[in-house]
Parts: sequence; C-alpha cells; structure tokens
Amino acid sequence: MANLLKTVVTGCSCPLLSSLGPCKVLPGKKDFLRTFHTHQALRCKSSVKPGIPYKQLTVGVPKEIFQNEKRVALSPAGVQALVKQGFNVVVESGAGEASKFSDDHYRAAGAQIQGTKEVLASDLVVKVRAPMLNPTLDSHEADLLKTSGTLISFIYPAQNPDLLNKLSKRKTTVLAMDQVPRVTIAQGYDALSSMANIAGYKAVVLAANHFGRFFTGQITAAGKVPPAKILIVGGGVAGLASAGAAKSMGAIVRGFDTRAAALEQFKSLGAEPLEVDLKESGEGQGGYAKEMSKEFIEAEMKLFAQQCKEVDILISTALIPGKKAPVLFKKEMIESMKEGSVVVDLAAEAGGNFETTKPGELYVHKGITHIGYTDLPSRMATQASTLYSNNITKLLKAISPDKDNFYYEVKDDFDFGTMGHVIRGTVVMKDGEVIFPAPTPKNIPQGAPVKQKTVAELEAEKAATISPFTRTMTTASAYTAIFIYIKYIE
Repeated sequence: MANLLKTVVTGCSCPLLSSLGPCKVLPGKKDFLRTFHTHQALRCKSSVKPGIPYKQLTVGVPKEIFQNEKRVALSPAGVQALVKQGFNVVVESGAGEASKFSDDHYRAAGAQIQGTKEVLASDLVVKVRAPMLNPTLDSHEADLLKTSGTLISFIYPAQNPDLLNKLSKRKTTVLAMDQVPRVTIAQGYDALSSMANIAGYKAVVLAANHFGRFFTGQITAAGKVPPAKILIVGGGVAGLASAGAAKSMGAIVRGFDTRAAALEQFKSLGAEPLEVDLKESGEGQGGYAKEMSKEFIEAEMKLFAQQCKEVDILISTALIPGKKAPVLFKKEMIESMKEGSVVVDLAAEAGGNFETTKPGELYVHKGITHIGYTDLPSRMATQASTLYSNNITKLLKAISPDKDNFYYEVKDDFDFGTMGHVIRGTVVMKDGEVIFPAPTPKNIPQGAPVKQKTVAELEAEKAATISPFTRTMTTASAYTAIFIYIKYIE
C-alpha cells in the first residue's frame, strides 16, 4: 500500500503532493494516510471551471441622464434575482425614483447605494440609454467605465460609431439589447419587443385622450354615436399592441403591413387587414419588413391617401433598421383628414412616417393633432423598467447558466435560433474589438410560400370582420324596414 501511495504522489502533477516526498506509513495511521492521499489525488485530476465567480463581480445600475428618461435598468426584483445568483449589486442614489423605486426598496433587495463614479466603475454596468456626456461631472459616461469591464445597454451600434470608438479605448465588452436576435429562444430577453409593446399601448391611450369622441359606437337616447375608425400601419409588436388596445376600446380598426403573416395577426385581433392590388412579399430579416419596389410603394401611397379621408386616427410604426424612417404620409394626405383627427408617429425618433411630424412634440397642424413623442415607454416608467429589468436578468442567466461562475463564449460559427446565435448577435464588442455585425447563422429555416387568396376568400373575410356596431345597426334597419312595410300593406 505504501508503494502504491508513493506512486500516486510522485506521479501527480499537483505541486502540493509532489512536495510531500516519499510516503512513510506509520503504525495505526494507514487508513488516515489512504484517505488523505486519495482525496488530494482526485483534486489533481479535476479541471478548473472557466469564468469568474459571481461573488467576485459587481453589477452597477447608474441613474439615467438622458433628457426626460424615467426608466431604470434594474428593478428591485431584478436586483434581488441577481443577488440570489451571487452577484454584488450597487445602485446609484435616486436611480429608480422616477420609476417609483426608492433607495430603500433597493437596499431591501440586497443592493448597496453609491455615487455615480463608483457605480460606473463596476465590473458589469447595466443601462437603458447608451452612455453619453454627464454634464454634472463634465465627463462622458464611457470614460468612467472600468477598463475591460462589461456594458449592457441599448447601443444602436450602426448609428453610434463615435461611441463605439470611446468604448473600444476602454477595452469594454458590450452587449447591445437592441441587437438581441428576434428568434424564439430569445423572446424573454427581447427588450425591443418589450418596449414596443408598451409604446403601442400608450399610443392608443394618448390618441383617445386627444380625440374628441368615444372610440366605441353607441346608441343612446340623446342620439347615435359612430365608432372611431383607426388605421394602424405596421404589424410588428407595437402595431399589434395598438390594434389590440384600440379594438378592446370598441373602435373599428384597420391594419396594413407588407407581410402576409402580419396581416393574419391583425385579423386575429379583430382588425380589418388592408392590402394593395399589387402582390409582393414584404418579408425581411430580424422581424422587420424589407424595402418594397417602386410600383408597390406607389400603390401603397394611393391606398393611404384614400384611408386618410376615411379614418379618424392614424398610428404608424414603420421602421427600417439602421436607417431613417420612411415617409409614408405626405403633408397633403394629412391635410385631407377630418378636423379633429389624431395621428401618432411611433417612428418619430427615427425621423417619422408623417411628413408633418415634429419629433418629441405634440402640436396641431390644420386641425389635426400630431403626437410625435419619442419617449413613450418612459411615459410608463414603472412598467417599462420592470419589463426591461426582466429582459436583462433573463439574458444574464441564459448566457451564463453555470451556478458558480459567470462565463459565456462568443463564436462566429453558430446555428440559427440557438443560444450561440443569441450571444453572437447581442455582443457587438469583445474586449474593445468591434465585432458588429454578426455573421449569418447556419441552417436558417426557409419560410413556406404564401398562398395567394382568391377574390371570394377575401370577400368572405371582409364580411366576417364587420363590427358589432355595424351588424347591430344593419339588423335594426332591416327590422324597421319590415315594420314599415307591414304597416303600409295593412
């Protein structure tokens, strides 16, 4: 046994055991020696886990300094989740006040309250808005980040090359929440969709607030009230949220999108899908529609011009990633609307879909109320912060599932819809090196061809989308006509 133990010790690469020298067996100590040496030998063979222990990492939550920004990157519930995972969390004093989260709430969740510089110097900083110049400190937030630290925030790398240069000098690793791939596995961390959902809902609430009538149609003793007619352009998350909210309030909702799948979603919410005569697929990548042909755009503009004369409220959400928002409604089209109508431009921050939009402003142009706010999610700060916090905590747990260490691997070789796809798409800078945009994933599923509907099918669908108000009025009119006819023949 002694010779065997000597072989184990001298053959082990572990410095601790190699320094023990020859084993000497003492009387009555054989069992102890065997246990000690066997334990140490097993430790030699175990591999060291990659990454850094969570308890050695600090997550910083600074206060947002962008004008009128009321959101905060982590809610107290989000802090509690990260503390439970093992992270240390520091929150800037007053960071959550605008979202109705006090410093005491954060302390109760396990966070420490510190100053701006201390928070920005954390190992991992989470923000809502991209880093910018802090006028109080007269320093750019990027310059205050820890060297070789990690930043998680909305970044929009294609539009902010100067910011990327600043972050590169700090050797920062950047996870852009706006670049999370829109695939099934990443739905829980898709912050763009979370914020778009809030913006779509808030757009309808604001439109109702500035519209002079009910949304729902009513028949009262004082007279008949027609329902409001609403056109929503864009069947993404924001557009569908608007459609659902407007429909629940009793309005007649029409939806337009260049993608057949989006039109089907409009229909599922009870909205009337609008199409142009020209057949052309608008399916693009990343959850967005592609740019259409000149002929299609001309047919589209003709449809919009006609709708402007009919509807009471316009809500537009059309965006092109990395580019200025397309102008879909010309000045003369807006001026053709009925006085008292309302238009809400959810693409205002990117220039706007209405030629008459003034980004960030609410104003009236020839009797038409224009809502061009660029901070709709921030106007529901508590809800927006809660959802954004959930996106971040779920993302951190997903990319680093290890229970003890924080670690994830960025690979250029990955399949579509996998966690490798999510990580590579989200990480836009690695240790100061810009790696945006991500390479094309492998095994991209091919969508099934869209079957074109017949005229009879389209007419049947249109008949099925008649609103309850219209159906009631039609039935009432029919009964009235029959009653008059009976009285006449008597």
